[in-house]
Amino acid sequence: MKTITLIVLPLLIGIVLGISPVWSQEDMTVVDNAVFDAPQRTPSVFVHDEHNETAGIDDCAVCHHVYEDGQLVEDESSEDQSCSDCHSLEGDDGQPSLIKAFHTNCKGCHQEQGKGPILCGECHIK
Repeated sequence: MKTITLIVLPLLIGIVLGISPVWSQEDMTVVDNAVFDAPQRTPSVFVHDEHNETAGIDDCAVCHHVYEDGQLVEDESSEDQSCSDCHSLEGDDGQPSLIKAFHTNCKGCHQEQGKGPILCGECHIK
């Protein structure tokens, strides 16, 4: 019974607080940061479908890109993968680290478009 409580209780708390891992992008409310051993900040608030609707993004590959030999592969999408499948915590072989990839892709787009959050506390809400 104690083992079940140790497994189920954190899951229930996560669900109630809205920070549980997400299995579907349509249900996504935060960027999953479970891959980090000791995250310095809270997960970034990110309601996937609402974001894309507001931003007018119809092509998944805009965010879910695929690179081969350092070149962007047009019309290819990595939407069925986690960012950490390609980006390691440290970065390697010319690929940016996971944190740098998130910030370059998300924050970089917001800066380029002149809208959306760019300050730490605007995404990582306590």
